Amino acid sequence: MLKLISEDSGARYGKLKTSHGTIETPFFMPIATKGTAKQISQDELKELGSDAIIANAFILHLKPGLDIIKKFKGIHSFMKWDRVVFTDSGGFQILSKSFLHKADEKGVYFKNPFDGSKRFFTPEDIIKIEESIRADVAMALDFVPHYGHTKDYISECTRITHLWANRCIKVHDDKKQLLFGICQGGTFRDLREKSAKFINGLDFDGVALGGLGIGEGSKLMSNAIKWSTKNIDEDKTRYLMGVGSPEDIIESIGLGIDCFDSRFPTMNARHGGIFTSEGKINIEKACYRDDENPLDENCRCYTCRRFSRAYIHHLYRTYEPIRDRYGNIHNLFFVQNLIKQCRKAIKNCEFDNLKKEFLSNYKINKNKKSIFTYS
Repeated sequence: MLKLISEDSGARYGKLKTSHGTIETPFFMPIATKGTAKQISQDELKELGSDAIIANAFILHLKPGLDIIKKFKGIHSFMKWDRVVFTDSGGFQILSKSFLHKADEKGVYFKNPFDGSKRFFTPEDIIKIEESIRADVAMALDFVPHYGHTKDYISECTRITHLWANRCIKVHDDKKQLLFGICQGGTFRDLREKSAKFINGLDFDGVALGGLGIGEGSKLMSNAIKWSTKNIDEDKTRYLMGVGSPEDIIESIGLGIDCFDSRFPTMNARHGGIFTSEGKINIEKACYRDDENPLDENCRCYTCRRFSRAYIHHLYRTYEPIRDRYGNIHNLFFVQNLIKQCRKAIKNCEFDNLKKEFLSNYKINKNKKSIFTYS
């Protein structure tokens, strides 16, 4: 369970104890689907401030396979990572045509992306896979609905999610591994409240909010968070899945969210989107061709300490593969530093000031000096 230590303006600071250490909340997890982050080593992730990563149980059971991971006595030894590991159950792959064949309340038929074969998985199968991988935190299998569908469709996805959640709890035997449930409900208030109450009422160690950050927009997402968190016990970690823009992160922390994961920082970096304390820039634009400044003059990441905007611009415009690495390092450092500043502000009862100043400056207000700092 989460040990809640302090609260300020809706934001929470706490400590989550796991088999591989206690992690301070709020925290952000880089995506390590196949057991690695994109173009960044495990040691570098630590240097960037990452205390936890999230891998994908469904993908890992395909390659390298559970036999290999068991040989190494778990994912930590296999990937040489001594900090916290979450594993996603594969529920998000239900949104992908390249993975999903079909699903019903019994389980889901996934397509193997490596050879095209189809296999049926029950919620029980997924839990046993996650136990074999030996993650610190396993996620229950959920039925993620596509955004924009009818309320009847999303209600049915929520009903199946609840059935699967019960089944996941019944077969989860690893007492050292935390198990989180996932609530659904789309952007419908009654469904969100009903699902949060149901998942919270089960014997889960934490509650995740799924099915958000997939096109509904910040206002609807914020509403869904509010409807959900008021129905979740204070000592359960509140995990907002798949959300990773700086604006959404700091807003969601103010709504009581403790934990995040997202490909957003690295996905943006691959397309030239660079986070700075004065807003996101597109480093591919011609205006950076001869810019001698670092990506962010206040940043102390490896990329900003070594290179100019002009050089990074050159790498992007000439399609040099290493550009993604430099962009990933900067964006992940930016997000981890934002989270670190949030934790500090919550403890000092300064979160509301930090949020207002950060959001004001992130919208490119260059006439004000931000209280957001790098360290």
